Amino acid sequence: MKKTIVKVLVISLMLCTLIACGGSKKTIAVQQTAAPAQTTTQTAAPAQTVTKAETVAAPVQEVKKLEYAEGTVLRMATGYNSKKTGLTFDADTAKDGIELAGKIYRAGDLKPTWVEVQNVLGIKFEDKYQGNSATNELKYWAEKLGDVDMVSGNATSLVEYGDKGAFVDIAKYLDQMPNFKAYLDANPIVRLSITGNTSTGAIYFSPYFDGVNDIERMPLMRTDWVVKLLDGEGAFTAAKSGTLKAAAYTPYMPESGKVTVDTVKADGSGVFALTKDYDKAGNIVAKMNAALAKGSVSGVDAVNMLRTYIDEAYNGYYGTTRSNLFVGQDAAWDVDELVALLRCVVANAQTLNGTDVVQGLFSREDANNQRRVDLFRFAGTLFGVRGLESRQDYLYFGSDGKLYDARQMEATYKAMEKMNQMAQEGLISQSFMDSSAETSAKMLENDLGFMSYDYNQTQTIMNETKLQDGEKYMAVMVPVARWYDGSNADGVYMRFTESWRSVKTDGWAISKAGVGNDTNKLNAALALIDYAYSPEGMILMSYGPKEFIKTNADGSYVTFSFNGQQMPVIADVTQELLWKLTSGNYTNFARMYLGSTLSFAKSQAFEYQCTHEVGKEGAGHISTAIGLGTIKHPELAVTSNLWYASVPTTLPTTSVETDTVNQYTELQNQFNQQKGKVNILVDQIAKGYTLEGCSSAATTVNKVTNEWGGSQYLFIKQGAWNRLLKFYSQL
Repeated sequence: MKKTIVKVLVISLMLCTLIACGGSKKTIAVQQTAAPAQTTTQTAAPAQTVTKAETVAAPVQEVKKLEYAEGTVLRMATGYNSKKTGLTFDADTAKDGIELAGKIYRAGDLKPTWVEVQNVLGIKFEDKYQGNSATNELKYWAEKLGDVDMVSGNATSLVEYGDKGAFVDIAKYLDQMPNFKAYLDANPIVRLSITGNTSTGAIYFSPYFDGVNDIERMPLMRTDWVVKLLDGEGAFTAAKSGTLKAAAYTPYMPESGKVTVDTVKADGSGVFALTKDYDKAGNIVAKMNAALAKGSVSGVDAVNMLRTYIDEAYNGYYGTTRSNLFVGQDAAWDVDELVALLRCVVANAQTLNGTDVVQGLFSREDANNQRRVDLFRFAGTLFGVRGLESRQDYLYFGSDGKLYDARQMEATYKAMEKMNQMAQEGLISQSFMDSSAETSAKMLENDLGFMSYDYNQTQTIMNETKLQDGEKYMAVMVPVARWYDGSNADGVYMRFTESWRSVKTDGWAISKAGVGNDTNKLNAALALIDYAYSPEGMILMSYGPKEFIKTNADGSYVTFSFNGQQMPVIADVTQELLWKLTSGNYTNFARMYLGSTLSFAKSQAFEYQCTHEVGKEGAGHISTAIGLGTIKHPELAVTSNLWYASVPTTLPTTSVETDTVNQYTELQNQFNQQKGKVNILVDQIAKGYTLEGCSSAATTVNKVTNEWGGSQYLFIKQGAWNRLLKFYSQL
């Protein structure tokens, strides 16, 4: 496949009304012209963005109108994981009435975004949402789909039910949905991700993007601690320090030779080749381990060993600001250097927080499996393992074009062995080890935790809410690791992240039984989806209605440059409410109060404005590196080397195939990423190999492949991909 697919489609902000109403007001005629698609990037500081982009002007075309009676009611079983994040206000959120931009909202009232959608489209919404996750919401309605018109669900189940005739095939109506069609035409990988049946090209749900084509999770550090330990003239000293634990972690990076990696210049102006000289400096982990073999190593001694190593390995490049190896725009750290730093951190608690204890790596909620899994995701980035942050299960493409399953690769378990070695040294938080209640908020508030792997905006906002002056919790550069992309048999040392935004695993479907033969309901539901992908709809679904956006005297939006296009600036009242109601957490504010970002395509321009300055700084470094090509990532395209392609969020398995896959219960249960469930990768980090029949990487792969149905699962998924690829070639 040699088709070139544009990564990012840039459009001018279109603020005109796209809905034309019939004169009688009894019938709504949605007459839209094909609008170009819009995608934005979360992390980029506008001045630093380097975007590979094209402007594509879609031709104006006449389309058949979607007509429906004004006031048509849609029964919506849609929301996001909680009653608090549905289309209407719940009692706990609204209380006795809540004022937003001069209007009072009470329990049961539609949220501002959905009031505006009603006004624009002439549709009435009846909230039937039960407050479940997408998966459980669909389960709740599965036997009574006649009672709802639209329902949320996870993509796999939506396709499964759709293929059995439960949901409307939206693809049949694309010619009447110019905005949605334009988006799919401009982003073929999106079309592949939501194609439920390659024989018919059926689409059973509208896709959901929590941002698209940008980085998702990032390494986050208390960077002020790194500065305190590594910077300055002369030797590091401390009145009191602990000692390093017995060595368990062994080197991942070379112990001799040289490794050269492309690195962004300190000022972000370009790229240069930076060399790690192991012949001169040795491997820092190996040197520390050798010292530990001879006796005790104090935290002070460990810091000075790391300082000397940085000076020698990088030929004095970082000077006295050695912290920039980890926290600078020109950062080039790898996992061995991180382990050395973690050893220094946990052994110097007195210097860092004035106590005898400090924690190294932690997750957002150390007792919640849904958050604990972030540590094995991080392991993939640290040790060059694909599939641990896949868009579907644990699948990824090899350079040979075939699908692989990380659960069936020895490299996955060897990476967890390395993480377990860190755990044995006390470099991972005790609460993670014990699965006891602890949060990132408490870790930061109490100066207890050093590093995590999480979302930038929601976590760095705690610079404002949890940290004190002079303290800094910031995103840092993606690490250097050895990746096997097929270009070199020995692998290539580079920065690569698999944490790349694409179609999410949830969506909204139109119930066939619900709309029945009522053309009004069907057309209204289709019009809602199409409107959500219009430029105006994307603004509304991200920002909320106009009163939450800053306007000029003539009523036009005040805009700012965001990744090459003009996007609206949020109103002062929005900033005020954001902090008053959700302590600066944009996502919670948007979902709980505005009713936006519940589905469809969310622009990150709003979220960027709500990011703390420290969050913008770190994310800006990463964005610049991505723009300059020093951080590689999956492409939302069918690439010439499929190793660099993002796996579609769903693959079009038949009903029989889906039923077969669902029989492999251990394959699902042992690798579950949901709250309250089990994941053996998480368990391996904390406890090592504990499951019967899984005493090594090889025996675990054998268990997964031959006893838990892994080989059959992969065979089915490969067949579905082959069909999808054939379908794509004929589009």
